Amino acid sequence: MSFKIAPVEHLKDFCKEAFIKMGWEEGEALLASEVLVSADLRGIDSHGVARLDGYHRLWAKGRINSKAKPKVIRESASTATIDGDAGIGLVVAPFAMDIAIKKAKEAGTGWVTVKNSNHFGIAGHHAMMASKEKLIGMAMTNASPLVSPTFSTDRMLGTNPIAVAIPAKSYPDFVGDFATTTAANGKLEILQRKSEEAPLGWVQDKEGNPSRDPNEVKAGGALLPLGGDREHGSHKGFILGSWVDIFSGVLSQANFGPWVPPFVSFLDPPAKPVGEGIGHFLGAMDINAFQERDEFLENMDKWIKAFKEAKPIHEDQKVVIPGEPELEFENERLENGIPILDKVMVNLMLLKDELGIKREIF
Repeated sequence: MSFKIAPVEHLKDFCKEAFIKMGWEEGEALLASEVLVSADLRGIDSHGVARLDGYHRLWAKGRINSKAKPKVIRESASTATIDGDAGIGLVVAPFAMDIAIKKAKEAGTGWVTVKNSNHFGIAGHHAMMASKEKLIGMAMTNASPLVSPTFSTDRMLGTNPIAVAIPAKSYPDFVGDFATTTAANGKLEILQRKSEEAPLGWVQDKEGNPSRDPNEVKAGGALLPLGGDREHGSHKGFILGSWVDIFSGVLSQANFGPWVPPFVSFLDPPAKPVGEGIGHFLGAMDINAFQERDEFLENMDKWIKAFKEAKPIHEDQKVVIPGEPELEFENERLENGIPILDKVMVNLMLLKDELGIKREIF
């Protein structure tokens, strides 16, 4: 595996210029680049700059509107539905979370569904927008139909991530951000770039047999729900993925299930969609609506401390609080830069030439 280290700001500037070249206004291009690079910063390389050429591909095909103007089309004191105007999810989702946060501060909670959007990057970024305001944040989205439900070979669901961000008083935020599959498709893409095999339980072939081939999904196979198989609880992963799909797609009137327009290049959009674009669901909760915020934050500190002190199975292990590994990545990469695999760099350089980007990455 070969890679180079890119300074964080260089990478942001490169992505920002790419989005500007595709027609986004400077402020939106800056936001999109920050959301994208936040994935690399937190060690989630599958959803960072490696995805930039995918956004360009969808933009070139007219599936992402760089002039989009998201708008509220239905609302109450604590809820809203947003039409993303076929915009990029990296911009549409923060627009929606801003509304959820405002409603939470005014009404106690804010719940926002989004239709007619596109891939929104890492869910954790949007959930953390709320926790930075000392609110509880939640974010989820449906995605490319690459996942077979338990006992099926049909691809019906996406990796459909869920993220929740909960503030504490003196400890870093609790941030749970996970796909409802055993592994996200981006993890397969990383294995493909490294020429490595996938663990059993990640994918099945088109006949439903377990496989280690990270290219299996491209060959007609499927990702598996969290758990991998029925004996290890894949029916629970199926339930979680379905919950995300219904909240993000059915509730917002976006596409859902096998009709979700794919981000991956090896699938075509459905001929007869049942909704508009892909869907998101975002929420914010004001702790003061339930109890005194300071008391809650103190109790979160107690909760985190108790779990960190839980007796490990082995002396060289420890209980890891959700969000801790990502924060360690972020601190290290802010100081030392972000590693870019050679295969990702090749795609970025092709994009640089095609769009006429002047910024350098290194």
